[in-house]
Amino acid sequence: MQRRQRGISAGLLFLFYEISRVGFQNIPPVTLGTLALNIILFLNPLGPLSEVCISVNESFYRKNWWRLLLSPVHHADDWHLYFNMVSMLWKGIMLERKLGSAWLAYIIAVFSVLIGVVYMVLEYALAELLDDPTYKMICAVGFSGVLFALKVLNNHYNPGRFSSVLGMQISSKYACWVELVAIHLISPG
Repeated sequence: MQRRQRGISAGLLFLFYEISRVGFQNIPPVTLGTLALNIILFLNPLGPLSEVCISVNESFYRKNWWRLLLSPVHHADDWHLYFNMVSMLWKGIMLERKLGSAWLAYIIAVFSVLIGVVYMVLEYALAELLDDPTYKMICAVGFSGVLFALKVLNNHYNPGRFSSVLGMQISSKYACWVELVAIHLISPG
């Protein structure tokens, strides 16, 4: 896993712009705290990405279970952070207003760990099904899995809505998939 750049960069500047555009006073506390935690750990990571990422090999076989907690709040680069946190900003505002701060904090904490477990189960299954042990070594970081889970909740509580993805109006039930493709095309890997 490559070492990412540190410090203020274009993605981080755009993220600060989006947050200021919404206004700190309009962002509920758990959403704001989640944004702050991810930005702080981007600027001051707890270790190199190779030491905080999650994989079957590192997390399961070597029993580095703390990676389940660290991998979701570390990002590969400034654009990875930007896209994840802008998505968190909008999903968090909507869900926190709907569910309340305590419930959203609980959901984010549970999803952060469960997504890592699901990731390892899928990577293990791929390695076994395809007889390719390299799947057990693929290491991942980021908040994307939590965001997709939050998107499902958001769609459940707000059915029939439309989302704007790259300026296109798309049914909310398909928006997460369009976001995934857009993020992959803009920031591959």
